[in-house]
Amino acid sequence: MVEQNSTVDDEVDVSFIEQPAILDKHKGAGVITDNAVKKAIELCVPGASIFAITKEVNAFVDAEVKKVFSNKKSKNMERGIAFPCTISCNDIMGHFSPLSDEDAILEEGDVCKIVVGSHFDGFSAQTAHTHVCSANNAKVTGRAADVVLAAYNSFLAAQRSIKEASTNTSVTEAIAAVCAEFDCEPCEGVLSHKLKKHLIDGNDCIINKETPTMRVEELEFAPGDVYYLDVLVSGGEGKPRESALRCTVFKRELEVQYNLRMKSSRAFFAEVNKKYPTLPFSIASFEDTTAAKVGIKECCDHDLLVPYPVLIEKDRSIVAQFGCTIAVQTKSTALLSGNVPFDTKRFESEKSVKKEEIAKLIASDLW
Repeated sequence: MVEQNSTVDDEVDVSFIEQPAILDKHKGAGVITDNAVKKAIELCVPGASIFAITKEVNAFVDAEVKKVFSNKKSKNMERGIAFPCTISCNDIMGHFSPLSDEDAILEEGDVCKIVVGSHFDGFSAQTAHTHVCSANNAKVTGRAADVVLAAYNSFLAAQRSIKEASTNTSVTEAIAAVCAEFDCEPCEGVLSHKLKKHLIDGNDCIINKETPTMRVEELEFAPGDVYYLDVLVSGGEGKPRESALRCTVFKRELEVQYNLRMKSSRAFFAEVNKKYPTLPFSIASFEDTTAAKVGIKECCDHDLLVPYPVLIEKDRSIVAQFGCTIAVQTKSTALLSGNVPFDTKRFESEKSVKKEEIAKLIASDLW
């Protein structure tokens, strides 16, 4: 949700049409990312620690990426986490990855938005999935069911609106149409970005909700495009605001240079440049989080890092999220991540998609 433009080498403009191996890297990351989300779902039970879950999921990604592209030719390829695991519950919209001394414990009925991403050679895949925490997989009813079903059906409609010569405007309109059926609101300030090498926030994007003050330039999708589609839906106003919870997720600001004064800050920043030179990370992954907190402050004071603050719904309503990595091919659209099973039968809502045109879109195959 934090929007920043980054500058990387000219290779970012090469698509998988010119270099098919790029798609293989996205796909490889997609498999690992989806498996990481499935692992997080298994761990999201009442009484579980969010800190412990995110730590285990990040460790899983780090271990799994070493098993792919492991031949002699590819073993030195860059690989790892493209977005650290975050688990944001109920009215928390995103970016929640607490430190051990600021942990949160899951409770029955928590609406958990799980996000994680991985990459090979800078080509990433990210998935978002909403899971309702329960000891016995209990039915979900009321407003929580409305919101989750609205988000999931909006997600399906948005996927099916992405195809060659279609526009980002059609995707935004599809999300709005589905949300209206469930008396919900798409969340403001959410952008789905075109992905490039080492870049998860490219200039080309899809806006989740258009307002008089928040718009994006209309564009047509073309073969070779890869997007991270991010759909967030609220049972309230859909207006995010920064919370008082500690921000732990950051990304290197590539266009800024500064000579840090404090020795501990320089050591921290050197580790960031070594482990996470271009993609987001959580300070929870650092062995010495106390030193990381100190380093973060000076780095942020001089704009060396881009923060991903913990956002909450302004009116404290429940928020649900689904996201996938999607590629526009020459004659079809392919999901590279976001293929995580979702049981709609668990959710009982009095609302549903009644408009025939929208229902047909949701039920249709991908282009």
